[in-house]
Amino acid sequence: MALTSTLVPLGTTAPDFTLPDLEGVTHRLVDFTAPVLVVAFVCNHCPYVQHIELALGRFTPTHELDVVAISSNDISRYPDDAPAALAEQAERAGWQFPYLLDSDQQTAKAYGAVCTPDFFVYGSDRTLAYRGAFDESTPGNGRPVTGAALAAAIDLVSAGQPVPEPHQPSMGCSIKWLPGNEPTGDSR
Repeated sequence: MALTSTLVPLGTTAPDFTLPDLEGVTHRLVDFTAPVLVVAFVCNHCPYVQHIELALGRFTPTHELDVVAISSNDISRYPDDAPAALAEQAERAGWQFPYLLDSDQQTAKAYGAVCTPDFFVYGSDRTLAYRGAFDESTPGNGRPVTGAALAAAIDLVSAGQPVPEPHQPSMGCSIKWLPGNEPTGDSR
């Protein structure tokens, strides 16, 4: 069942995190120092992520930014999202950014992520400037995968300007929560 992302309030400070990448190297929020930070909650098995993964791999905005991907799914029930499969995904998609593991799902909860893909864009002050879709394309809707919504948001944030609302929510698979770990009030 497809979900749409929660529109976390703009101006929210990026939650801190300390997470390992696929090779066990630890990354922290403070390690990402570019003027714009894109945090993408993704996974390997979701057809919505698969639909955009190559375009995300080719996504090269003209501004200085850091991109970090985070997988928060329960790998005991979704082994296609285990580290080895995520490494294969990063390779086939050409992802050159860190792919982090949120095994206790606390980072997804802190960010308010609910689906994959779910994108969050922060300015140099690390306050939320955009949350939403990569573009208007979803599997089967026939629209081209362009990354236009995310690119436009990055352009504006890079220029120190607000991203006009409404922001188009992301649509995708629900994050596969550990049993009993669903965010409060979340019945997914």
